[in-house]
Amino acid sequence: MSEFLVTLLGERLVNSERAEVDVQELGGRLSVLGLYFGCSLSAPCRQFNGSLRDFYCKFKKASERREELEIVFVSSDQDQKRWQEFLQEMPWLALHIKDKHKKMKLWNKYRVTSIPFLVFVDAATGKAVCRNGLLVVQDDPKGLEFPWRPKPFAEVVAGPLLRKDGHVTDSSSLDGSYVGVYFSAHWVSYPAPVRVAAVCGSPRSSHSHACVSEDSFTQYLSEMPWVAVPYSDKARRSRLNRLYGIQGIPTLILLDTDGRVITRQGRAEVLSDPNCWRFPWHPRPVLDLSESNAAQLHEGPCLVLFVGEHRHAELEPARELLRPIAEKILANHKAKGEEPPLLFFVAGEDDMSDSLRDYTNLPEAAPLLTILDMSARAKFVRDVEEVTAAVAEQFVSDFLAEKLTPEPI
Repeated sequence: MSEFLVTLLGERLVNSERAEVDVQELGGRLSVLGLYFGCSLSAPCRQFNGSLRDFYCKFKKASERREELEIVFVSSDQDQKRWQEFLQEMPWLALHIKDKHKKMKLWNKYRVTSIPFLVFVDAATGKAVCRNGLLVVQDDPKGLEFPWRPKPFAEVVAGPLLRKDGHVTDSSSLDGSYVGVYFSAHWVSYPAPVRVAAVCGSPRSSHSHACVSEDSFTQYLSEMPWVAVPYSDKARRSRLNRLYGIQGIPTLILLDTDGRVITRQGRAEVLSDPNCWRFPWHPRPVLDLSESNAAQLHEGPCLVLFVGEHRHAELEPARELLRPIAEKILANHKAKGEEPPLLFFVAGEDDMSDSLRDYTNLPEAAPLLTILDMSARAKFVRDVEEVTAAVAEQFVSDFLAEKLTPEPI
């Protein structure tokens, strides 16, 4: 375990007094590691910091399993003085502010898109056991449910579900079906997948919501042909949020007939496939860049192959060139229960691609092979006359081996 933690965190961390702590010493009984991503300049982070401090101190004082949990702060601060002042408020350890490379690797590995963010991971493997630690602190202030490992969807959603006509059905009615778990709120302006559900017919949807009143919930539910967790059942809604580590809404999680996640990108999939030809939307190794999936560019490093025209004759060869590389990476990391370290896109000549080139200051060349890391504001460019499978595979291999030199976006 100690060797794995060194790989994940580096050899040294610091405490609130800025004294170095040997990561090897964290081994032994440690079973769960909390990675807390935040910043001293963020008001929500400062507010959550107080709640987390109370939670941590109570757990370390009262829990019989106190030695099995540790928390490490991963800062987005740029100013060392502010970071040091914020660190003094923390009874746990921290990654040093100067270790920006390790910070970005952790940020990308756990798909952090907003702060504060707290993910609990298995200390022996690094696999996420709970992606929404903020709700753990809120819902389990004494740590009685430690180690917060994921439970089956059927167990978490168990209970009555409500239809817009007031009819109540049991969650067992979802058994054996493809299920979409839709996290949303009445004030969200993004389109809900109502039409898609009507066209597909096959998937059943369960809705978890964030309405501010029961009246707004009832009004929102009246627009939906699927069932919902009752507004009054806050605990069940929170458990579903914890199970899938929801960081923003709207989010649509698609599950197979055994309750396993098919994709977390359900919203993008149904918006790009309104007639449900690709149902049940298993992850595609290579995506065509579009407005519906562009948000995924911010979830971690993405390889984007720009081609000359936005036509099938141009995009299909590009997809086929990247497909074997992407499939191999997906398969390797799926077997480990991990998110892939790289997403793959092809982009033609359209407004979306032009905007991306402008934003990242890329040349107009085509074909153009790039890897974009929006979180790190870094790009890697391979500008060659011909992009072959060998060129692309070597580019990806060098990136994963950290042999490439980044350019700023």
